[in-house]
Amino acid sequence: MKKIKIKVGDVSVEGELRETETARKIWEALPITSKAERWGDEIYFSTEVTAELEEGADEVVEFGDIAYWPPGKAICLFFGPTPISREGEIRAASAVNVFGKIVGDFRELKRCKDGDEVIVERVEE
Repeated sequence: MKKIKIKVGDVSVEGELRETETARKIWEALPITSKAERWGDEIYFSTEVTAELEEGADEVVEFGDIAYWPPGKAICLFFGPTPISREGEIRAASAVNVFGKIVGDFRELKRCKDGDEVIVERVEE
């Protein structure tokens, strides 16, 4: 399983990638540097990666999901409700491709803010 390290400001988390076309495209584009934006308990940031919606794409995701949002060419980190979430769910702005999962404690992401530098890189095993 391929792993990535995501650093947002002074917070670092690791993620495990699924075996999907989007995950492959993200992996091949690494390292990625961008600027964080917050939307509720979601951090998203733009990339140069282009991917279409995949089978199984959905607006409702789970805690710790790492997803790709095609309209914004953005990677999204979900760690709680967004402004359009309904009770008991985490809802993206529109359908996303979930291509990975944050492993370990990701609650520190709540400290991150708009404009924080984001660096995504491979974790070599």
